[in-house]
Amino acid sequence: MHKTLATALLAAVFLAGATAHGAELRGHGGPVRAISVAPDGKTVATGSFDTKAIIWSLETGEARDVLLFHEGEVTAVAALPNGRFASAGADGRIAIWQIGRGEPAQILEGHTGPVADLELSPDGSMLASASWDTTVRLWPLAGGPARVLEGHRANVNALAFLADATLVSAGYDATVIFWPSQAGAAPLRAIMPTPLNALARASGDRLFVAGADGQLRLLDRRGKVQLEVPVLGKPVIALAATPDANYLAVAGIGDGILLLDAISLSTIRTLDTSGVAVWSLAFAAGGKTLLAGGADHLVREWNVERGERLGAATAGRTDPMARYAGNPDAEVFRACVACHTLDPNDGHRAGPTLHGIFGRKIASVPGYHYSPAFRKMDIVWTPETVSELFELGPNAYTPGTKMPEQTISNAEDRAALIRFLQAETRTD
Repeated sequence: MHKTLATALLAAVFLAGATAHGAELRGHGGPVRAISVAPDGKTVATGSFDTKAIIWSLETGEARDVLLFHEGEVTAVAALPNGRFASAGADGRIAIWQIGRGEPAQILEGHTGPVADLELSPDGSMLASASWDTTVRLWPLAGGPARVLEGHRANVNALAFLADATLVSAGYDATVIFWPSQAGAAPLRAIMPTPLNALARASGDRLFVAGADGQLRLLDRRGKVQLEVPVLGKPVIALAATPDANYLAVAGIGDGILLLDAISLSTIRTLDTSGVAVWSLAFAAGGKTLLAGGADHLVREWNVERGERLGAATAGRTDPMARYAGNPDAEVFRACVACHTLDPNDGHRAGPTLHGIFGRKIASVPGYHYSPAFRKMDIVWTPETVSELFELGPNAYTPGTKMPEQTISNAEDRAALIRFLQAETRTD
């Protein structure tokens, strides 16, 4: 998705055949590497290899904002106090966002390698970052210099805060380090048998760590292994724990998602991902649902108790395309509705309203913040230019915009999209 007509149209995976609204979030153009749910449980941020972070409404499935800043993949996101979010990625920079603003409110610089994880301190005053430059940094959100924590000898991949603000980091050097909240106090190091990819803290300061050998380990406050369970036959990529200490979710490359009892570590059920690698996990709705970001660019949601994958029929959610039932042309547009409205009274979402799109110059809707690349282009949206956009793809047609590279190769599908837009975006 990008901030123009093509934003959500490109975000749609037009031929995938699954509903896009509600519990399945479509919009990224690359694997979804990071997920963070806001404390209110209604909003979630995602980061992707497509260089974008997206803010979503979990209540409606709408993409509320597309955050364009990073020069490489976005590998970490974090919900912050006062409705803010942080994003970080391969460029080593951390952006602090106030939703509704097109530019970062603050940029944190200092890392010399990709940032792999972000975590907020228990009191909300500090943001921790883990980087492949082998350092961990603690950033005061009120301003001031970062505290640099050095001790790892390879990529630092994951972070977790314990209840007393002790920061724990895990890296590809097979080391877990407990960093005391008091500056100057000596850290505690624990060596594991394998390179580490993921950490998760459960209620009661139960700390779980996993990595390349597919084993899940429960550590105590001294870094001693209390319980060890083989969970996957391949490396573990992502972990998440429910706030009530009931469940732990584990994911890797192509083995589905394991839902475990967080106390015994016994397997409750496996959530089938159809062979798609899962890169990120987060519990929502107080632990009642699980969000999973995949290599296929989607974020899917499961009911934890039933192990049921949720879709457009989820209770409390309505299908915004219901009024177009029976219109075959509408199905090509279905996924785009997450980011665009058709009625001028509905305003903007992550992309501008499409009302009156034909005959309109690119990047010209009043009150909408477009990317600089789009503002410099001289394109008028017509049936021909919209069709050409999807025939050639954004990299060729609108270079420099960082759009997901997606095309509609079938001429009949492109024609169906045009017919639908012509019928539903007229100004007369």
